[in-house]
Amino acid sequence: MIQPLDSFRPSTWGWLRATLAGWGTIVLAIAGILLTATGEWQRWPLALTAFAFLALAWKGMENLSARYDLCDDRLIVRRGLLSKSLDEVELYRVKDIRLDFSLINQLAGLGTITVTSSDETTRGKPLVMPLVERAADRRERLRTLVDAARQKRRVREVDMAQEDY
Repeated sequence: MIQPLDSFRPSTWGWLRATLAGWGTIVLAIAGILLTATGEWQRWPLALTAFAFLALAWKGMENLSARYDLCDDRLIVRRGLLSKSLDEVELYRVKDIRLDFSLINQLAGLGTITVTSSDETTRGKPLVMPLVERAADRRERLRTLVDAARQKRRVREVDMAQEDY
């Protein structure tokens, strides 16, 4: 088995601190706990807290079901908890690596890495890796490995454009 240079998952903690949905979940949980502690509001504040924890558990399971392993010559994508799938993107086939992050994401140090390639894994749609910790560093490392994989295989990227006359 090939040893990955880097392994990472989407971050649940990052989702909490770097998205409006995460902030809303925190507010719901705190509001539910505080309203329950006062005892004046009956049982519905417990429902707020339960909903917040269910949302957190759902997002946590979703994030646990994806793992990305970056190797010298490929990016391995593992998905699933009960039913698993494994995909590989050959790095020499990568066409573009995009990094997106909102203002909140920037403050939390998270980003979304999008990989477009000519590999079958990403031919229909790009591979999107959301909520990645140290996303700028990981994108740069991926870019460096793509260049190295192309040089190793002596592959060049040529774009063909059709011009209308």
